[in-house]
Amino acid sequence: MSELPTRPVKLGVIGGSGLYDIEGLEDTEWRHVESPFGAPSDDVLCGRLDGLDVAFLPRHGRGHTQSPSTINFRANIDVLKRLGVTDIISLSAVGSLKDGLAPGDFLIVDQFIDRTFAREKSFFGAGLVAHVSMASPVCTRLGDRIGDAAAAASDITIKRGGTYMVMEGPQFSSLAESELYRSWGCSVIGMTNMPEAKLAREAEMCYATVAMVTDYDCWHPDHDDVTVDAVIAAVHANAANARALVKHLAGTIERSRNTCAHGCDTALEFAVMTAPDARDPEMMKKLEAVAGRVIG
Repeated sequence: MSELPTRPVKLGVIGGSGLYDIEGLEDTEWRHVESPFGAPSDDVLCGRLDGLDVAFLPRHGRGHTQSPSTINFRANIDVLKRLGVTDIISLSAVGSLKDGLAPGDFLIVDQFIDRTFAREKSFFGAGLVAHVSMASPVCTRLGDRIGDAAAAASDITIKRGGTYMVMEGPQFSSLAESELYRSWGCSVIGMTNMPEAKLAREAEMCYATVAMVTDYDCWHPDHDDVTVDAVIAAVHANAANARALVKHLAGTIERSRNTCAHGCDTALEFAVMTAPDARDPEMMKKLEAVAGRVIG
C-alpha cells in the first residue's frame, strides 16, 4: 500500500438540510461546485467548526426536493472530493429491524446490503474499468472518532456495529419484506446509503454512517406501521443530537494525517483494470478528481 503525504483533514457531512445549524460554525459560505457527473443535490455549505474545515451537503436538497432514487450520488461525492473533503460522516434516518434499537437511538453501521436497482453505482465503466473491495465498507478509524464524539455528548444513545439494509424506495417495506430483512440479520433499513458508500470508496474517501432510528419499520407488533408523519417527527427529534454529534466530532477528529490504516484513501491502488494505453480520454477527464491519483 502506498504511503500518502501528510495532508489536512476536511470533514464532509451528508444529511438533512438543517444539520448545519450548529452553534460555533464560522466563516460559512454556500459554494456551487460543478461536476462532470451532473448536478449535485445542492450547493455545499463550507465553514469551520472548532478549527476544523467542514463541508455540509443536504442529501435531498434544501426543502427535501430529491427522492432517494433521484439523488445524484455520483455528483454529490465528486463535488465533496473537489472541495478537498477527506472524511465523510453520513447521517441517515432509518427504521429499526431489532428490538434493541429504539427510535431515538443512533447506530454506527459496519456493513451494508444493497438492494437498490435504479441508481448509478460507480464512477467507472466502459473505457475505464475498476473494481474496489467493499468487504469492509466503512472506516473503522472514523467510526472510533464518532464513538468518542458520542461519548462526549451525554444525551446520545449510540451503539456500534450492525448491517444497514438499503432499499430502493420511495415506498416503505411490506411486512413480508421487513420480516425477510430481519431474517437476514439486518439491524436497520433505509434508502440513502447506497451507492453513496460505494462511491466514497471509489473516491478514496474515509466514510462512516450514523444511522438515526426513527421507527420500527412495520414488523413490530407493539408499534404502528411506519408513516411519513411519524418519521418526520422522529427526524426532528433526532436533529439536535445529530448536530451535537457533529460538533463533538469536530473537536475529536485529527487535523491532519497521511494514510488511513483502514485503507480508505488507497482503495484504488490495485483496482483499475484497464491498461493505460486503452483508457478512454473522456472517462479519464471525468474521473480527474475522483481517481486522478492513480490514473493521472
